[in-house]
Amino acid sequence: MATQKVTVTLGAEQVASVKALVEAGDAPSVSAFVQGAVGAALDDAAVWGRVLADALEQSGGPLTSAEREWADEMLGVADARAETAA
Repeated sequence: MATQKVTVTLGAEQVASVKALVEAGDAPSVSAFVQGAVGAALDDAAVWGRVLADALEQSGGPLTSAEREWADEMLGVADARAETAA
């Protein structure tokens, strides 16, 4: 696997917790821990994406624009998207 160095920002408590795991021998390094965490998050996202796709297929297919707008409004996502786009 090719690697690429990136900069991420974590809370001070998170960094301290990860470093403590490394010092205790429960993680080989901070980088290895973060790589593992990102890998797990990507796997979770892929699984939930498949679960959602299956559920949508069983319930009539993808959301219509009107359904998506309603859901966004109910979840407060529409406001967040408008702020992000601005």
